Amino acid sequence: MAATVRGGSLSAAAVTEAALERIARLNPVLNAFTDVTADRARAEAADLDARIAAGADPGPLAGVPVAVKNLFDIRGLPTRAGSLINRERPPAGADAVLLQRLARAGAVLVGGLNMGEYAYDFTGENAHDGACRNPHDPARMAGGSSSGCGAATAAGLAPLSLGSDTNGSIRVPSSLCGIFGLKPTYGRLTRHGSFPFCDSLDHLGPFARSARDLALAYDVLQGPAEGDHACAGRPVEPVSPMLETGLEGLRIAVAGGYFSRGGLPEAHDAVERAAQALGTDRVVELPGAELGRAAAYIITNAESSAFHLDRLRTRAGDFDPDTRDRFLAGALLPAAWYVQAQRVRRWYHEQVMALFREVDVLLAPATPCTAPLVGQKTMVLDGREMPVRPHLGLFTQPISCIGLPVCAVPMALPGALPIGIQVIAAPWREGRCLMVAAELERLGLARAPLAEPAEV
Repeated sequence: MAATVRGGSLSAAAVTEAALERIARLNPVLNAFTDVTADRARAEAADLDARIAAGADPGPLAGVPVAVKNLFDIRGLPTRAGSLINRERPPAGADAVLLQRLARAGAVLVGGLNMGEYAYDFTGENAHDGACRNPHDPARMAGGSSSGCGAATAAGLAPLSLGSDTNGSIRVPSSLCGIFGLKPTYGRLTRHGSFPFCDSLDHLGPFARSARDLALAYDVLQGPAEGDHACAGRPVEPVSPMLETGLEGLRIAVAGGYFSRGGLPEAHDAVERAAQALGTDRVVELPGAELGRAAAYIITNAESSAFHLDRLRTRAGDFDPDTRDRFLAGALLPAAWYVQAQRVRRWYHEQVMALFREVDVLLAPATPCTAPLVGQKTMVLDGREMPVRPHLGLFTQPISCIGLPVCAVPMALPGALPIGIQVIAAPWREGRCLMVAAELERLGLARAPLAEPAEV
């Protein structure tokens, strides 16, 4: 798309109008967008076409429609973060830094996307804006909390989108909607201009329908920035060129133990097919993964509840009841639990870093199942009935706890509902994750077909 616009055979205005038409036609089915920025998109496209006509370089994402989870600041709109309360905030005076970087690369913003309230969700069901629906089957969940990102990108409403991931909110919707998603290393991409959830676990990252598009977006998003104390400020390290190289010498293993149980057969089959295609039969165990997940639960609950404490005291009735109950529980956690969770987190990090001296990349399931039905409350895993909302993150939470980079890769068989795997690497090794994703795509195993939901 960008190459066509850069080459002048298609205008940015024409691409934008096509995207806006598709949004108007399919969003009533999917409920992916909460804000469509049509006037802004048309103005940006016109400006881009004028620059191209004047001989200026329009950037690597020239004319590409993008959308962002509505916890990113969008100039002129209140940053709602999926909540009712935040709609009373004054409009943002500037775009989030990552959105600014996309715009500088030539991308055209088409809107803000639905999400779970305050990002505390894996289902995509929002009490205020309604459920975001899966474009492969609108009766099913899109996953959360970056639900609109999963649905909009899978259905071609925005070929690139930006979301956040605290415990799996990029990887879960990527898996359930059948697209690629990247959760970079904690601190790799600035969060400046986004509404926080859990400070020590929040990551921002892109969604796309190919590994190459994902790498291109990630390259554009990189760079140091002020305004986020956790941002590592590392220089840009382009990963797109790495996708042209092979995997020779890359030590790939399957995450066993905790990650080999608990999911339905399709989740583990996806990992097995990837391992076979990549020529690895090595299985390793992430020591302490279950403890890591427990620590992530407590840290998330305690930090997010502290952040929302004033709102809980004064506006409790305006929360989504499911979200409110978890925040209230977090407000009552003993401080000793939080301290112990941080100790466990440090110990677990040390164990996994030792493992990465022996392997370069790990393969694991992304979700324990394909998308549940909208409104479904429980599911059966390992013969036990379990609540859907927390356990869609069964395999993602242990990785979030220690901030590792992960690429979610869609691995569904033709005719089946989407399901993905996680490709996990050591900190700052996003390139390795994307190299493996690109190889699986080249081999024909990883695929993100355009979803065509039936219209209303």
